[in-house]
Amino acid sequence: MSLIDYGIIVVYLFSVFYIGIRYRDRSSDFSTFMIADRKVGLSLGVATMLGTELGLITVMYNAQTGVLNHFSAFHIGLFAFIVTLAVGLTGIVVVKLRELEVKSIPEYYEIRFGRRVRVLGAILLAIGGILNMGLFLKVGAIFIQGIFGIDPSGATLTVIMIILLVMVLIYTMLGGMISVIITDYIQFVVLSIGLIISVIICIAHFGWSDIFTKLGELTNQSPAIYDPIQSRGGFYITWQVVLGFVSAVVWPTAITRALSLDSPETVKKQYIWSSVSFLIRFMIPCFLGICAYIHYGGAVDENTLIMMPRFLSEILPIGVLGIMTAAMLAAFMSTHDSYLLCWSTIITNDIIDPLCGGNLSSRKKIKFSRIIILILGIYILYWGLVYNGGDSIWSYLGITGAIYFTGAISVILFGIYWKKASSTGAIAALLGGLSALFGLEPIRISIPMISEMKPEEIGLLTLLITAVSMVVFSLLFPDKKEERLSL
Repeated sequence: MSLIDYGIIVVYLFSVFYIGIRYRDRSSDFSTFMIADRKVGLSLGVATMLGTELGLITVMYNAQTGVLNHFSAFHIGLFAFIVTLAVGLTGIVVVKLRELEVKSIPEYYEIRFGRRVRVLGAILLAIGGILNMGLFLKVGAIFIQGIFGIDPSGATLTVIMIILLVMVLIYTMLGGMISVIITDYIQFVVLSIGLIISVIICIAHFGWSDIFTKLGELTNQSPAIYDPIQSRGGFYITWQVVLGFVSAVVWPTAITRALSLDSPETVKKQYIWSSVSFLIRFMIPCFLGICAYIHYGGAVDENTLIMMPRFLSEILPIGVLGIMTAAMLAAFMSTHDSYLLCWSTIITNDIIDPLCGGNLSSRKKIKFSRIIILILGIYILYWGLVYNGGDSIWSYLGITGAIYFTGAISVILFGIYWKKASSTGAIAALLGGLSALFGLEPIRISIPMISEMKPEEIGLLTLLITAVSMVVFSLLFPDKKEERLSL
């Protein structure tokens, strides 16, 4: 890297920390700290939705799918686009939640099913969500190794992880949702510019038609490079549709953005406009991964995650490399601050506060949230160093998220649209989501009965278990109270 590249990166990082300090005083109230006091408009809402969802982890795992599955991986973005657009057009679930003016999914659980369900749901949400982000820090450090050409041997990975973690913790703890949203907007602009320029340079480097020609030569013209059914199978495709739906409807970092908007109508518009960005956030990084695969002549590195950043460091010119690296650091910061803020405030708002009788002041809630952010930071450093599963990052994210969302989607859909849904059924469905733990590679391969199953198969089975549990236990153990919330 040149001095110009380093200068661009330093200016960006300085700007981020300035924003954290500048808006610290505006997060003195917990509602503002958690959901920006529901005053976010459409344009900023769309930008911050993409800014959060288009994180460095997103770029890296999509580039990895491009390396491994080539153009057939584009179906993930297509399904995300279709599902998010459908949610925006219909308003399914998200508009109902916004109309209730809840700050989180567990708050809805209490309104519909009672405090026990809220606390249990929040605990399982925290377990799934915290496991889900467990590899974010490690993937960010791998990107730094690749883009700066750092030797991955020795303790360099650990040192980079610690430096990145300190940066994120300082920024996130200083601000709150307002700071996060503003940073997301900056990240959206910087990362969009960096990705677009990188794609243009890649096309100029290879030639548009030569990309397809060379890929065909390296794969012996296999139809699987374009056909996801041939490359991954029907169960995998079905799982991607499920992931697209839950990512838009119940995944906390996305739904928190919807609950921060100024009106239910704005929520629908946000999802309609965001659907295009959900398509782009998958396809562009995937394309960069394909280009990396071609650049290295089909020689797939044992660490497929590092191929894309190494490729960019070799082809991007001075200045552009600095912009792209700053953009990726922006993506890293944006995703981490959003996730850390999301999980910490949910633990505070939906576990600690209800267990304390709901009497915690805003000041104490913010204090608890900041302490939890610090604890979560230590956890993701530890987990990134000790976890050695061999599944792709995308598979890992899907199965860890399933611990929460398979139960949540059953509870929310039946809770909103089925009057007979009961609190016992909700508890059974939420607990059923724990079966997704068997999809984690270290656990899966240790059990002979399921060792040959794929993560997506276990994920779909878990979803079926939660839905059946919700229906059966609701019918067997109906709520005694006849009055239920009419939605």
